Amino acid sequence: MYVFLVLSTTECILLAVMAYDRHVAIRLPLHYTMTMSNRKCVTLTSFSWASGLVLPIAHTVLTWSLPYCGPSVTDHFFCEMPAVLQLACADTYLIKLVTQVGCLFTLLMPITFIVFSYLNILVAIFKINSAKGREKAFSTCLSHLMVVILFYGSAIYMYMKPNSFHSPQKDKIISILYNILTPMLNPIIYSLRNTEVKKELMRVIRREI
Repeated sequence: MYVFLVLSTTECILLAVMAYDRHVAIRLPLHYTMTMSNRKCVTLTSFSWASGLVLPIAHTVLTWSLPYCGPSVTDHFFCEMPAVLQLACADTYLIKLVTQVGCLFTLLMPITFIVFSYLNILVAIFKINSAKGREKAFSTCLSHLMVVILFYGSAIYMYMKPNSFHSPQKDKIISILYNILTPMLNPIIYSLRNTEVKKELMRVIRREI
């Protein structure tokens, strides 16, 4: 559970960092190398991983300190927190409160930052006079935006919905989106920006047809 939460939290913050990177690249292209220096990139990446390692500690400790006196099998693919909490035979109010506070830092704050970044990016794109320039700017953001929608949409639904909306079957389907589908699509989504990858993909499709 801890390893899963570390990786998920780190990805949440890294996606926000990537939105900032695109914001600088489109809004301040001439200052990009100076603004996104190697030192700053290392600092932002280190901050993402440090946050990912620290924030899930409380969730993990509180979850496993609860008494479990019922069935020992979770109705899920792995030990995800909502599925495990359903097996606890004690009041889970505190851990759910801590989870909501954690979601504020790992989901709501990063997605708010991403939305504001993309609003500024859109304003900058519409100010570009060249149609080719606008197309290039859109293509720079499209792959990242697809990953953000898939990952954040499913994660927010999973961890921030009311308890009455929890359903084991729906939760398992939603968890597939951000645990399996998004990581699987990441290489494809980001690689399709590469011209050589596009050509190779079209060559394989034509050969198969």
